[in-house]
Amino acid sequence: MPKKDDDAKKPASEAALDQRWKIQVFYLCFYGFMTQIRPGESFITPYLLGADKNFTQTEVTNVITPVLTYSYMAVLVPVFLLTDYLRYKPVLVLQSLSHISIWLLLVLGTSVLAMQLMEFFYGITMAARIAYSSYIFSLVAPSRYQRMASYSRSAVLLGVFTSSVLGQLCVTLGGVSFLTLNYISLGFVSFGLILTLFLERPRRSLFFNRPEGAGDEAAPAELDKMAGGDSGGGTGGWREAVLCRMLRELGALARQPQLRLWSLWWVFNSAGYYLMLYYVHILWNEIYPTTDNRRVYNGGVDAASTLLGAGASFVAGYVKIRWTLWSELVIGVVTAFQAGLLLLMNTTRNIWLCYAAYVFFRGSYQFLVPIAIFQIATSLSKELCALVFGVNTFFATVLKTIITIIVADKRVLGLSVHPQFYVYFGYFTLLAVVYLLAAVSTGIKHSCRKQPAELALAKVPCQLPAEVPVQDKSLETGAVRA
Repeated sequence: MPKKDDDAKKPASEAALDQRWKIQVFYLCFYGFMTQIRPGESFITPYLLGADKNFTQTEVTNVITPVLTYSYMAVLVPVFLLTDYLRYKPVLVLQSLSHISIWLLLVLGTSVLAMQLMEFFYGITMAARIAYSSYIFSLVAPSRYQRMASYSRSAVLLGVFTSSVLGQLCVTLGGVSFLTLNYISLGFVSFGLILTLFLERPRRSLFFNRPEGAGDEAAPAELDKMAGGDSGGGTGGWREAVLCRMLRELGALARQPQLRLWSLWWVFNSAGYYLMLYYVHILWNEIYPTTDNRRVYNGGVDAASTLLGAGASFVAGYVKIRWTLWSELVIGVVTAFQAGLLLLMNTTRNIWLCYAAYVFFRGSYQFLVPIAIFQIATSLSKELCALVFGVNTFFATVLKTIITIIVADKRVLGLSVHPQFYVYFGYFTLLAVVYLLAAVSTGIKHSCRKQPAELALAKVPCQLPAEVPVQDKSLETGAVRA
């Protein structure tokens, strides 16, 4: 009888867990969607340069915007560690508070110092994005992670797209001022803070809050722990042993050609991509310095680039080629294409052509991102994968900071936006040349390896080995078939 009762209870327990998982999925996706609704975000640069704030282009380009890169560099490692140590939710709360600070400063701030502080909080929100993407690791079982990652990513992209479209409709059709749009954004990010407070705080995380004796195995699904009320055990020994071992493994991983190649792509290309992203709105304002807010189409362009990026990411999942042979060529061709788009953006006086080049630039970058993630993560545990991406992002941020200090900061070169884009064009051109030369080298090596193998096969006579009699060979074959 007890066994029969257990069997009867098991389906009910599984159904309750399944229902709980679905609720978690829905809430986390709804949270990811709503926290992206900031309709004023696409119009921050024209707002700063317009009559509302009346900052000069030099102030925005060489004094205010560089603070974003410096801030991101300063907080990236602490936020990365605190995210895991504090188990995600406190960092998500910090992100929401930083979003509120951004829009309060945009609405109320009048000085350059206030706008620099705004960019500082922007850097915190960017560094804290890892908390949302990592949160799902500890909430669902490994078998459900791929689906959950897909749902949450789709929710974020849909939120960005909706936010951009909403902002553009408000400006173009509704005649809403940029100031009013920032008040609307402030309302949405305040609502996002309320949503954050209702997120469940996991009891486990990838590094600092592992269950005792977890070793290399994945931690149990956090929902199971929440439902069972498990409080967890000590983690000091694991932290000292496994983190050190994983850091040592990074050196060994660097010897894997594909992982090394795509990690280098992540470092160098993402640095250039985000520099372009930070300054392109200033470029648009210089090419098309309109005083009519209804003719500023930043939101529509951001929406189009988000849509194309999502489509390119989807298509990339179906590209089936021999990546060990063709990776360098694919990266080189895409990077050369991006260099051409940067040159077009910087030399054209047609704003629509500049918009189109920007959309294709972002789409081409987003096409390679899922390929890079797959090539890097395919042979790694999720803990080591998170560490590799963290290290790659850190080095990309260091490189981005160095370029910003030299090129954009007024204390060094302090270039205006057009010379900056020539620098970015040269940067991507150099990367494309290096990648294409690597592709030629890989092709030559492959041909050299292939030709001796073909010659060796051609010289081998088509006969049975002397030590195996024909009759015995036939018997062996018959035995295998039987």
